[in-house]
Formats: sequence, structure tokens, C-alpha cells
Amino acid sequence: MLVNSKRWVWVAVVLVGIGVLSWRMFPAGETVDFNTQVKPIFNKKCIACHGGVRRQSDFSLLFRVDALGKTKSGKPAIVPGDPDHSEMMRRITLHDPEDRMPYKQAPLTADEIETLRKWIKQGAKWGDHWAYLPVRPVEAPALKASFWGLGPAEGKDWVRNPIDYFIYDKLRGLGLSPSREADKATLLRRVSLDLTGLPPSAALVRQFMADSSAGAYERVVDTLLASPHYGERWAAVWLDLARYADTKGYERDEGRSIWRYRDWLIHSFNSDMRYDHFLTEQLAGDLLPNPTDDDYIATAFHRNTMTNDEGGTDNEEFRTAAVLDRVNTTWQALMGTTFACVQCHTHPYDPFVHDEYYQFMAFFNDTRDEDTYADYPLLRKFSGEDSLGVLQLTKWVLAKGGKERAMEVRRFVRTWEPAINSLTADRFVNAELADTKWLIFRNHGSARLQRVDLEGRDQLIYRYAGLVAGGTWTMHLDAVDGPVIGRVRADTTKGWTIAKVDLPLGKGVHDIFITYENPRLKKPEESGLQFDWFYFGRKLPAGDVAMERLYWRLINADVPTVPVMEDNPMDMHRETHVFEKGNWLVKGKVVEPATPHALNPWPAGAPKNRLGLARWLTSPENPLVARTMVNRLWEQLFGTGLVETLEDLGTQGAEPTHRELLDWLSWRLMHEDGWSVKSLLREMVLSATYRQDSKVSAEALARDPDDRYYSRAPRVRLSAEQVRDQALAVSGLLDEELGGPSVMPWQPKGIWLSPWNGQDWKKDSGRNQYRRAVYTYWKRTAPYPSMMSFDGTAREVCTARRIRTNTPLQALVLLNDSVYWEAAEHLAGRMRGAGSVERGIALGYETIMLKPIDAAKLKPLMVLYEKALEARQGSQRQPGGRRSGAEPAEDYSGEPGPEAAGSAKGLTRRPEGDALTVVASALLNLDEVVTKN
Repeated sequence: MLVNSKRWVWVAVVLVGIGVLSWRMFPAGETVDFNTQVKPIFNKKCIACHGGVRRQSDFSLLFRVDALGKTKSGKPAIVPGDPDHSEMMRRITLHDPEDRMPYKQAPLTADEIETLRKWIKQGAKWGDHWAYLPVRPVEAPALKASFWGLGPAEGKDWVRNPIDYFIYDKLRGLGLSPSREADKATLLRRVSLDLTGLPPSAALVRQFMADSSAGAYERVVDTLLASPHYGERWAAVWLDLARYADTKGYERDEGRSIWRYRDWLIHSFNSDMRYDHFLTEQLAGDLLPNPTDDDYIATAFHRNTMTNDEGGTDNEEFRTAAVLDRVNTTWQALMGTTFACVQCHTHPYDPFVHDEYYQFMAFFNDTRDEDTYADYPLLRKFSGEDSLGVLQLTKWVLAKGGKERAMEVRRFVRTWEPAINSLTADRFVNAELADTKWLIFRNHGSARLQRVDLEGRDQLIYRYAGLVAGGTWTMHLDAVDGPVIGRVRADTTKGWTIAKVDLPLGKGVHDIFITYENPRLKKPEESGLQFDWFYFGRKLPAGDVAMERLYWRLINADVPTVPVMEDNPMDMHRETHVFEKGNWLVKGKVVEPATPHALNPWPAGAPKNRLGLARWLTSPENPLVARTMVNRLWEQLFGTGLVETLEDLGTQGAEPTHRELLDWLSWRLMHEDGWSVKSLLREMVLSATYRQDSKVSAEALARDPDDRYYSRAPRVRLSAEQVRDQALAVSGLLDEELGGPSVMPWQPKGIWLSPWNGQDWKKDSGRNQYRRAVYTYWKRTAPYPSMMSFDGTAREVCTARRIRTNTPLQALVLLNDSVYWEAAEHLAGRMRGAGSVERGIALGYETIMLKPIDAAKLKPLMVLYEKALEARQGSQRQPGGRRSGAEPAEDYSGEPGPEAAGSAKGLTRRPEGDALTVVASALLNLDEVVTKN
């Protein structure tokens, strides 16, 4: 034994000697990482003067080629491998504040200077920011074996899928352990709210609580993913990104019928449309071959931009503002990147240059919308016989005139496009743009339509309003007294009317001058004729009167409409210029559509339009789209993204806590899940990480106070929509109808102020007032107040992330808003059926939280009941005594039915019912009720 011991000692000595010798021969040199060590110094201390906005002394640190080039002095600021001859190192180490850099700022620290010195010595190697590198496969970290490899791997009994390997590996590195799994009730409520935005149904609760088999939780998840309410919950998230509203914004904030886009979202999420298709249809559904109504409706994503209907505004200014908003929203919503600043100058921190903003803008700048009052272009939504008529007409034109002509007729019937909006007219004499939106004429008036392509055109279809009979309008080529190509008598009409005039077969592109004469107009300021749009096209093939009648019936049909995207035809093409310093009035050079050079290349064979752009975005080589969506889904489940700044994955955004996990999930979304959002969510909620209890230990609180590393489940307040929907659901008031127009539930009077047209909030009656929050009418200048209290957004621009707040106003809303008080009354009605007050309160708590109440919680609620009962009985003894607040909905002698909601004014009240309502209101206001855990 002694010999063996000596042998092991000698072996140990030899091993130590070899280690020391290796260390001496091969010293461990620390490689400076550009992204994590150097770039932060540049961004914080240098780039304000030497970056995208400014290049003092011709020195920029935005790109390596600039940083290594010669400066204004003729010397390179950085000489790779030679810090002693690098001008930058000399300037940052000077003592004279007039010469030292940063200029007139605090000097760099000794550690920062040493980091830059080492970096230059090692070759001044640049590095691309992690978010701009393509997503590549990542191996999940292996669990480390215990007891020198002899015992079972640590965490083996905890992990449930690959997500947990990443989380566990990081936790062990911090000296933390994951929490145990949450109890069944908490887990069920959590996953139901996360996947559907609603508490689970009573049937699902009974099923899950009774099922003790190994796959019980997985079956619940699959049930929730298949629920139609899943689509409503995730559509609500997307509406913030799409800046969805039921009004146009700006001063007038007139109504806009665009709710069919919301229905499209709900259906798309419910059907688990592939995320790449989901984006493609929203960006370019109109450019797909033979687009369907749904393809068109999807493009309303970018028609949620605001339109300014105020008189006296410049339509081109606000058309341009809408296009810029589409650029910024595409980057913020789909790529998690701040791109808006590149409108004015090269990005100060990320690798995007000024011209690239306008190259990207060119994809959106050729669309037909022009800040019109009617929100053109519109999809005219045919149904029934008219829908069949469109098919019949298209088929007939196809046989008579060929495919191109058939598609032309089909497009015009469905969208009235491509028409020339009258607001583009100019050269006015005794004419003007009424309210800046419509071309109107007075006697002896004239105006011009610019560059009209008449090649092969022999008919004009136009929408107009005849204001005074006896007028005639005439079309002239190229001059106000040029050749006449058409003359039309214009009598009065009942509102807008669509008419036609045949033209001689045209050739070439011409200016069209319109003149108007009406001897009945006696006053100089009196208008006689008003135009909306002009469509220069071709006559239908001759020979079928029935088809001609069908054509005009469809054109004039009064059908629902949805604002959609459409591109200009080539003869109406709009050039895109760089705006000097971002000013739309100062146009620089012309640019063509292109994407930033720092990201993935343009897909081979893709057209240079929005459809090609969608292919570029959804390419597996695009570094941002998959990461952004994964990060957003994670944030919705865990309260904080793997990168906290959902709106900015760039160099100024937060560092990812689990970068490898983000890439693993992003790769999976694209390559293994086939862009299936449901599959990805399923993987997340089945993980042990998601299933953890939310209780926090003192050790975890000290080492990870913000739960950035997921040693426990986060405690996250429900969203504004979920707070409302939960109250309606647990009270039995919720109307679960899917889809349809927006509704107006109760809100206080005086919120809307629309003096120019007198519009006001008109409260819905019946079940509509109890629909899910996602269907609430959203006015940009006066959003639904109770949801704004819970951090809802006005939706004037894209909102990538709601910043949660915790304010006393939120508690006041839950205690006093009529919606929540009525929900409390109906919940109290359910509680009354339990037989006793104590059992009733316990039933109310369990209805919400899915588990029995403990004595410590029950006691103060009983005290509250007694005090409320005493107060109510006292008020009844007072002459004319009555509680303040909303009118009662039920006397609660039993559980109310749906027909009782809001219709029981004046019913006999019982003090016991009122007191129980106070308790129910308190239940809805509990911290554990308005949070997920």
C-alpha cells in the first residue's frame, strides 16, 4: 500500500510539472473580443464624433475600412499590430485636455486604454455584431456528470427538452439551481393565459385535475393550441406591431373599416400559417399570382398607417410619412432593429448607411395610396351572387381578350385601380382641391392631369359628383386649348356617381387639361363639378350586352371595403430619391430598390419589389427575422426576452442572456418546425424552465434578482387585454364569438372629442359589450381608457414592446370601472349559489385561481364582507340611501343568466348581495389574480 501511495504521489508531481512547463512555454494570451470589449468603448466614448452622424477629422469607427483609412492629418488613426504608431492611441493617452480624446470629455480609463492597446496589438480585428450574423446550428450543452464522472449527470431529472440544457448550464455557472415544478392549478392557469389569453374552461380544469398520467400536461397544451381563442390572444400582440386602429389618426381621426385585417390575423394564427408565409402575405399578398381576397386583406398590415384628412394639409407630405412609417415598422416589427434614424444620416452604431434607407424605401414608395380621404386603394369585398359575377366576368374576358385583359378587368372591378386620384391634379384656374382631397371646378375652370398614358386606351371611367346642372367638361391634349378628345355634359347627381366616356384610340403619354363651363354658375366662388378619380382604360370586348351590364353592376355595387396595398403600373411609376438630411422636400439622387449590404444577399431570381423583399426577409440567411420572432414569443411567455430590448437587437440593445439558446430556437423555427409558431410555442411551454414554481429563495434573489437566468418562473402582470378578458370570463359574462367588427363596451362620457363631426362613443348593447378586448374599437386620439391604464398603446406607430408599469390608477380602475364592477356583481351571483358566505368566497377564489383558498386569505375577505354588509345595511336605514357607482345588473338571488346583463335597473337590492359584490371586486383586484403566478 505504501509503495502504491508513493507511486501516485510521483505521478501527481509529474503531472503538475508538465502543467507548469506547458504554461511557461505556451502562456495563455487573452484575445480581445471586438463586439463585447471594444465596440462598447467606441459606442460610449467615441462614435458621437467619429461615426455615422459625424466624421470629425475624416475618422469614423463605424466600419473597419473607415477606421483603418487615412484621416484628415494624413495619418491612419489605427495601425493594426502597432499601437505605438497608431494616432488614436497617442491622442487618448495625452494629458492636455485640448488635444486628448475624447475631446472635452472625461478621459478613457486605464482599463479601456489597455483594452484598445491589446486589440490593436492583436491586429485590430473587427467583428460583426452577433445579431447580424446568419443563424447557424447550435449544439445544446451537455449536462456535467457528478462525482468525477461516476455519478448521474446533474440536472438529468429536471430537464424535459433541449431548452432546459441551455438554462441549466447557465444556472450552474452562476451557482444556482432551478425551482421545482409549479402545482397543477398554477401551471394550468399560467399556460392557458399564455396560449389563449383566457383562464381555462371548467371542463378543462376538471379533466386536467383528474388526469394523473404522464402526458396530462402535454394534452392540455395541445388542447389550448387548438382553441380558437389562441388566435385572438396572439393577434392582440401583433396588432401593436401593425399599429392597428379603427381610425385614421391625426386631427380628424376619422373612422376606418379595417377590422377584416384583424380577422385575417386571428384565422392565420389559428391555422398556424407558416411564419414566412404570414409575413409574405402581409408585405406583398397583392403581388402573389392571382391574389385572393385574403391575400389582399393581409396587406392591410401596411395600410394601418395614418391618413391626414385635415383640410389644408399637403397630401404628398403625408403620403411620404406613411411610406417612411412602413420602412420603420418593417425593421422594428420584423427585424427588431432601429432603422428610423438612417432616414437622416448613416446609423451611428450599426452598419447601415444613409442611402440604404432610401433604397429600402423604394420597395414601398411605388404603392398606389396617396393620402386620399377614401383610403384608396380599397379591396371591394364581394359576396354571394356578386362574387360569382366577378368569376363569370373574368372567365368571359379571358376567352374574348386574353389573360392580361382579364386580369386588368378583374383588378379594376375589385379595387377601382389603377385610377388617377383627382388630388394629384395641378395647374388650377377657377378650380382647386376641395379640402385638399377632391378636384372641383367653378365656371370657366381648368386643371391638369399629368403624364397620362393613353397608349391603346379608348375609354375613361370616372367617379364624380354633379353639383349644379347645365355644365360641360372637356378634355384637351397637352394644353388648355389643345386638341379635344372628349366632351361630357355634367348634370346634378345624388352623391358620388361612376360614369364613362368613350375616347378616340390613344397614343403615347400626354398631359390632360380639363376645362369646365357652366352658365348657371353666377357666383365666382360657386362650384359645379367635383371629381374623385379617373380611370383611363379599354372598352370591354364587344358582343355581349349581358356581360356589359354585369360589368357595370359590379363597378357600382355598394360593397364593404378594406384598405389594401397595390403597386403602380409602369406608366405610373414613382421614382425614389435620397432625402438630404431626411428632409422630404430636399430630394437628392435617384435610387433603386435594394437591401443593406451588411445583411444577407438578395435571393437569386427574386423580383425587385415587395414580393422579392419578402423572400429576402424570410430567407434562412436573414439574421434578424427568426431571432426577432423567437425573442418576442419568449418575452410573451417569460416576461422578458432573451434579449430584453425587443425593439433593438443591435449594438446598442441589451446583451442576450442566452445567445446560444436564441439561435438554437431560431434555427429550429426555420429548419425543423417549418416556420410553425405553434410548434415553437409548444416546445417552450413544455420545457421544465417554463413549468417552474415562481417562489424565490434568498440565494436566487441575491444572485439573480431580476430572474434573467430563469431559476424560477417569473411573476408577470397580465396584459391590458388579459386583465379585462379574465374578469369577464370568471364572472360568466364573456361573449366568446369569434371575429367581426369592432365593438364599443362601456366607457365614461366625454372621452371622445370630435367637434368637427360630432362623433361620439355609442355603447353597444347585449352581448357585444362583453366581447374580448381584442375587438374593442380603437380610436388613436382617444384609446380605450381602462386598457391604457394597463399599458395599452395608442397605436400611432409600431410598438415592439409594452413597458409594464405598476400604478395606483390600475387598482382604481379594477375597483371602480363599470366593466369590472359589473363583472364583480356577476361573480358575486355565482358565489351566492354556494350556500354560505364563507363557501361563496371560497368558490369565488377557486373560480379564478383554480385551487382552494387557505385560511390566511379567507379571513380578511370575511372581515371585508362583514364591514361591507354593515355599511350597506346602514345606508339602507338612511333616507334615500343608495350606494354610488354603476347601476346594478342583478339582485343575485341566484346565478344570473346572459340575458340579465346590464338590464336590471331598479331591481330590489339585497345588502348581502352588495357586500358579496364588494368581496368579488376585491378578488378581481388581488395581486395574484392580475399576475400569471
